[in-house]
Amino acid sequence: MKHVEDIGVGKVIVAQGKITLRAIALGSCIGVAAYDAGERIGGIAHVMLPGRAPDKAVGKTRYAANAIDEMIGQMIEMGSNPPDIEVCLVGGANVLERDDDTICQSNIESVREILENKGIAVKASALGGTQRRSVSIDAEKGEILYSEGDGEKKPLWRKG
Repeated sequence: MKHVEDIGVGKVIVAQGKITLRAIALGSCIGVAAYDAGERIGGIAHVMLPGRAPDKAVGKTRYAANAIDEMIGQMIEMGSNPPDIEVCLVGGANVLERDDDTICQSNIESVREILENKGIAVKASALGGTQRRSVSIDAEKGEILYSEGDGEKKPLWRKG
């Protein structure tokens, strides 16, 4: 049986082999799920805030740029080559359905811009709306699943 590792808010976990990584209850947060099919390395960054952390911030990986840098750095340390890393994005919903809630859209724009600047392809996404989501990645199979609300897990992406 595979080990399941939950990724809390502002956390980054990268793993290889028989493990499933999972970020649950993604509201305005974004689960950045990355995979290197050749090395079978998977990672998830549970991004809470857009942009880069201020210098004196505690919990820097709550911020998009810091979290993505940390995840890609760990993947490289494990043997990934950045051009081989593919990413899926899940979350960024306005779960409180407030007209003045802009954090969800700011998170989406920030994460997309950071990945584009790094030359990392976004292969699939389930973003926006008003439903909370969850994302998981099977590091051995290279399969990324997601769910919306209380719905069943559905495939989002699988290695080519």
